[in-house]
Parts: sequence; structure tokens; C-alpha cells
Amino acid sequence: MNQMKEIRIDKVTLNFGAGKDHNLLNKGIKLLEIVSGVPPVQTTTDKRIPGWGLRPGLPIGCKVTLRGKKAEELLSRLIKAKDNIIPKSSFDNSGNISFGIHEYIDIPDAKYDPDIGIIGLQVSVTLKRPGFRIKNRSVKKSKIGKPHMITQDDAMNFLNEKFDVKQGE
Repeated sequence: MNQMKEIRIDKVTLNFGAGKDHNLLNKGIKLLEIVSGVPPVQTTTDKRIPGWGLRPGLPIGCKVTLRGKKAEELLSRLIKAKDNIIPKSSFDNSGNISFGIHEYIDIPDAKYDPDIGIIGLQVSVTLKRPGFRIKNRSVKKSKIGKPHMITQDDAMNFLNEKFDVKQGE
């Protein structure tokens, strides 16, 4: 196989949205730290939405981004929480996978914490190939050619080979 066509995990992002509820946000921060082992970053609003009671700078969630070996280890645990079944609708046409975990206690090695209760989180996985750097570099940015892009089928085959993921409904 061509080395440049080899698919890799770029990053795994865990996301927790709490809205205006600060107690729920504190639980989410604790949850993401327990699951990932890394302290999360708070996310804030950019827009004012009076109907929802939001104003710029108000913390509404938290997230953690992992790369490299840690990302692979965490992803294998998160996929086991979904019983190795991810629906086709979770894959987009650009090599990204997103799915939710309804209860964090489904994740292997995650113990129930009475301070947190039963809450879930969102998982986003970004895949890449060698050469994807050209779209982010500072000098002479360029687009990635269509034959080099990661399709939905490529992403599903990668997860099936690497993590034994079955396609669900």
C-alpha cells in the first residue's frame, strides 16, 4: 500500500455542553478529567441570544483534545462503550466521526462518581493522511486533492480494521 494513503488518527475531542447551568458545567469538567486524564478547557459563548439568556463570554461547556497514543487508547475505550457499533450516520464525507455516549459509566475503567451522577458526552474523531499539513501551514497553503481526501467508506474501513467496529443502523 502507498504510504501517503495510510489513514491515521489526527485527534479525538471530547465535548460536554452544559448551557447556563454552572453546577452541570462543574460536573462536566470533572467528568472529562476522569475520562481523559487531562484537565478540560471551558468553552464560552460568542453571541448574545437573549431568548436563551446567553451573553458573550459566558461559559457554557468544556472540551478536551487528545492526540497521538493517548487519543488511540481513549478511542478504543470509547468505542467499547458503544459495543463496537457505530452507525453510518456518524461518519461524514471528510473523514470525521462523531458519536455520543449516553452514560459515562459504560466506558471501561470509568467508575461511578456520586458527585457527577449519570451524564454523557460527545466524541469527535478527526482522521488524516500524510500531506494534510498543506491545508494548515502558514506559508503557501493549498487545498487537498480529491483523490487524497478521506471518504466515508475509507473512514468506516479504517475503524473496522483498527478497532473492529461494526456498522450499525
